[in-house]
Amino acid sequence: MVYDILVIGGGLAGLVNAVHLSQAGLKVLVLEKNEYPKHKVCGEYISNEVLPYLKSIDIDPFEVGATSIEKFALSSPQGTQVKTRLPLGGFGISRFSLDNLLYQKAVANGCKVVKATVEKIRFLDDHFEVTTRGGFEYFATFAIGAYGKRSNLDVQLDRKFIHQKTPYLAVKSHYTGNFPDDLVALHNFKGGYCGVSKVEDGLINVCYLANYKTFKQYRNIETYQQEVLCKNPHLKSIFRTLKSAFPKPLTISQISFAAKETVENGIFMCGDTAGMIHPLCGNGMGMAIHSAQILSNLFIQFFNTKMTNRHELEQTYIEKWEKTFSRRLNAGHILSLFLANPSLLNVGIPTLKLFPRVLPFIIKQTHGEKFSTV
Repeated sequence: MVYDILVIGGGLAGLVNAVHLSQAGLKVLVLEKNEYPKHKVCGEYISNEVLPYLKSIDIDPFEVGATSIEKFALSSPQGTQVKTRLPLGGFGISRFSLDNLLYQKAVANGCKVVKATVEKIRFLDDHFEVTTRGGFEYFATFAIGAYGKRSNLDVQLDRKFIHQKTPYLAVKSHYTGNFPDDLVALHNFKGGYCGVSKVEDGLINVCYLANYKTFKQYRNIETYQQEVLCKNPHLKSIFRTLKSAFPKPLTISQISFAAKETVENGIFMCGDTAGMIHPLCGNGMGMAIHSAQILSNLFIQFFNTKMTNRHELEQTYIEKWEKTFSRRLNAGHILSLFLANPSLLNVGIPTLKLFPRVLPFIIKQTHGEKFSTV
């Protein structure tokens, strides 16, 4: 059988593509190495800009307990804090619940999901041949790469970013205790920053990005948190008053924010596989969903014969992706330089308190508007 679309990776971007494309009647196959539901290292906050689109593909995060978030807090490593209302607002939802909701919807739409690890992908005679561990082969007219931040496939495809140094790692856990339902907080510490917000069932997601050079000076995660993160009094309160709901924190390493190609060897990259915004911007999940919307709509146009060839489809996707995300990626890069400098933070945060309109303006630079469903 030759599928219309083969999606490599069943994370957020891959599953949104699967839901949208299968809803449109296309034959879609998703190859995902993990089973659902599964926790993932993620900030788990999403801007409300995606809600109209999710509604159009019959996905409602609030059905599985998403929490509404309206306020934002930012603190320096010493604890100086500024608060504001989020221009669009957002919601908190775990990847455990959201990915599972998308998976169930995709299957209900007729999408086939196979638990498998992709080992090889080739483009031959105007179609893709994908080989998984165990020697199974699958065939499709188009392939979407939605396998996350980095993979062995990136090595196979010889993507440029895979050869660059990646000095970051991320740590995430859910906690129980007291934290405002409507707040997402970004607390800085020496060598990184930590996002905190509520998700479903009253759980609190705590996820931080750390410079590996700083982290490796300590013998374990607990010591690092106590000796480095807890220098910020807000984080000290969090780690000393909240109780972890996980047996141990989840971690990922070798996180890269380098530029990536949107189309590689004919494969349409989507979500983090196409490009990552710094987690401090709080909108990586929103970008993944938005990029899937763009790509799905273009595929539907192609199969409805509104595009003439593969090259036109590739170029249109590259241009739309760049137009949609280049501004916020650049803004995220600039913000990361600011937050990585304690001296700038110590001056900048008190200044933001004096000029309350500035912080909402900065937030808007890393987010989009509520986008249409077409």
